[in-house]
Amino acid sequence: MKFFDEAIIHIQAGNGGDGCISFHRAKFIPKGGPDGGNGGKGGNIYFISNNNINNLNNFYSKKNYISENGFKGKSFQRTGKNGKNLIIYVPIGTNIIDIKKKITLIFFKKNKQKFLVAKGGKGGLGNINFKSSINRTPYERTKGCLGQKKIIKLDFILKANVGVLGLPNSGKSTFIKKISSANTKIGDYPFTTIKPILGIIKNRLNNTSISILDVPSIIKKSSVGKGLGLNFIKHFKYCNLLLHFIDTSVINNNISSISSAINIINFELIKYNKKIFLKEQWLVLNKIDLIDNQSNLILYINKILTKYKFIKKFYLISSKKNIGIEILCTDILKYILNQDI
Repeated sequence: MKFFDEAIIHIQAGNGGDGCISFHRAKFIPKGGPDGGNGGKGGNIYFISNNNINNLNNFYSKKNYISENGFKGKSFQRTGKNGKNLIIYVPIGTNIIDIKKKITLIFFKKNKQKFLVAKGGKGGLGNINFKSSINRTPYERTKGCLGQKKIIKLDFILKANVGVLGLPNSGKSTFIKKISSANTKIGDYPFTTIKPILGIIKNRLNNTSISILDVPSIIKKSSVGKGLGLNFIKHFKYCNLLLHFIDTSVINNNISSISSAINIINFELIKYNKKIFLKEQWLVLNKIDLIDNQSNLILYINKILTKYKFIKKFYLISSKKNIGIEILCTDILKYILNQDI
């Protein structure tokens, strides 16, 4: 299943029902006065956030949302039935944007928030409202008002504590699957991860947990649309920490490729969003079981980290052999839980 985090939809609130023209007729009242009732109000359209939804996939096939019109007024001064309201459910973390006005109407931060996005039209007036001392048989009424129409953009951002990034085949998905409950796809080809994957790291000692997010791999020129692009990086907005994964299995003959990988990722990151680039970043050297000389690697990393001030720590791990995983996860939990999340 594809993952959709943006959608454009058309919404139309219900129109108000027309007012009624009617005159009272009864056995002993052949020429009664006006008794036409008012039209009912058109249905409103609401957005409500729901924590059981984690994408905008439902909006991929359905683009038009219309609430029920109000019903016409009736005789005997009866008001027409109001149109039913329409409720549209969206995930927490969704921005509701009015495209025409170019403004954000609301950002859903918590579960069960409710927002009126389009008002239904008012019902028209029946002829009972136009009766006067000089007009006892009014044939006047008004039509119902039109409901509001809008073109809405939905922009959804996952909320996670930790973001995982790296070049293709750096072992991000294997790591996520190893430490969390996430159901990730693993393979030896680029772009195994084609949509964001959210996993959970649990601390069994104090029953705390944090969320960790894997996104599609970044490649050179992702910022200009190469590979799967960089739009998924927006989901790092709420992350307190970024883990930069590097595949050490390919550096035996060229240890300087580490610097190249760091440069590629962070060049693309800073072009996309400087605020995300400035987040705390740790270097995770994965597949360490395949490296010949770890001592030389450690010396090299310590040397280059003086150049990359934005990288605060580095770790040597092997997700496959379960090397260094516990230390890394313990440090992640300590760091995140100290951020007062």
